[in-house]
Amino acid sequence: MEQQLQLSENYEEKYQHYEHSVGTIMLHLEWCTKYRYKMFRKEENKNLLCACIRRAASLHDIKIIELNVQPEHIHCIVLVKFSFSVSKVLQILKGFSSKLFFENQEKARLRYPRGNLWSRGKFASSVGFVQLDVVRNYVKTQDEHHSGNSTL
Repeated sequence: MEQQLQLSENYEEKYQHYEHSVGTIMLHLEWCTKYRYKMFRKEENKNLLCACIRRAASLHDIKIIELNVQPEHIHCIVLVKFSFSVSKVLQILKGFSSKLFFENQEKARLRYPRGNLWSRGKFASSVGFVQLDVVRNYVKTQDEHHSGNSTL
C-alpha cells in the first residue's frame, strides 16, 4: 500500500497535466553548425549561444533539462508539451537561436553571410525517466568525449 502511494506521488510530480491529457515528452536533440565551422571555441560565443537557445526555449514553453555547446555542435535534452512535434521543437530552437545569435554577434555574418548558422541535419531521440540520468551524463561529459576528436 505504501509503495502504491509513493508511485502515485511520483506520478504527480513527473508528468504534466493538461485538460484532456497527462504525460510528458523528453527529447535528446543534436544539431551542427553549417559546414561544421567551429564557431563556439571562444567562451564568449559559447555563452552567448547558450543564452540564445535558452531564450528561444523559454519564449516557446520548452524546458531545457541539459544543454552542452561544443565548438561545432549542440547537445540538448528538452521537455515539451504534447502539442509540439520534434520538427517544430528543432525549428524553434535552431531558427530563433540563430536569429538571436546574429543580432548579438554581428561578426558572425562574415562567416555566414546568408544568415544560416545551422546545417540542415539533426538528431532526435525520445528519452524516458529510466534513461534520463544516463543521457544527462552523456550530454554533460561531451567535453571529455570530444577532447581529442574533431568530428562527432
